[in-house]
Amino acid sequence: MISSMTGFARAELESETGKLTIELRSVNHRYLDLSVRMPDVLRRFETRVREILRQQLSRGKVECNIHFAASASPEGLLIDEARARALIQSLEQVRGWIAEPAPVTAETVLNWPGVISEDLPDEKAMLEALESALGQALDRLTRMRREEGERLRGIIESRLEKVADTVKSVRRRRPDVLARVRQKLLDRLAGLDAQADPGRLEQELAFIAQKLDVDEELDRLDSHVQATRETLHRPEAIGRRLDFIMQEFNREANTLSAKSADAETTAAAVELKVLIEQMREQVQNIE
Repeated sequence: MISSMTGFARAELESETGKLTIELRSVNHRYLDLSVRMPDVLRRFETRVREILRQQLSRGKVECNIHFAASASPEGLLIDEARARALIQSLEQVRGWIAEPAPVTAETVLNWPGVISEDLPDEKAMLEALESALGQALDRLTRMRREEGERLRGIIESRLEKVADTVKSVRRRRPDVLARVRQKLLDRLAGLDAQADPGRLEQELAFIAQKLDVDEELDRLDSHVQATRETLHRPEAIGRRLDFIMQEFNREANTLSAKSADAETTAAAVELKVLIEQMREQVQNIE
């Protein structure tokens, strides 16, 4: 299903472990570029968070911001008694080396790194809550990106209609263009009051017609229109495929312009380039 790379989603989840808030922002990018910000207490789950994001998203620059407020627990804080006793013993030993030692207070011991820590929630419960909240945020982000993708598809399809109409117009006028080229050549010969060999004249006209022949370019433009329409309804990520087709569109429009023998065809080639650029701008934001 077509999807844009631009979107925003937010999800909140309160559980026995605490309150989780997850924000996802995404913009267009050539590849999938993930940026995950989360508190230290959840850092051990970062690999799992990235894995889930990669399962759901294939392209885009995605920022994932996770906030967590732990629930108040009965114990509140945990004291590493063994570490605290070892620290006190070491402090008392050092005090014996000092003439006028400062007193050892409870605050001194508790402020020592590793002595006191938060009573962290159960790891399994924490991971389940995190996966649930992230799933909600991803569902909302995916829905927003798909809605934007549908809007982009409508824009591209409207431009495709104009491309197809322009190609039809050029094809319809081809016989008249060649007839005018033939007449111009005959008029020039008449102005020179020269007698041309009919066989040679036909050869020259055939050569000119071959140089100005754009049937292949018009056929390929029609083919690219059809390929784009089909791609817009493919179930997988289609952005890269569409980008390639836009390059092929541009190549044919440039060739058509180079082979143009009249102002109308030149104007049509310019119009095609404008339409192709408008489609390309939209394609840049499709996943």
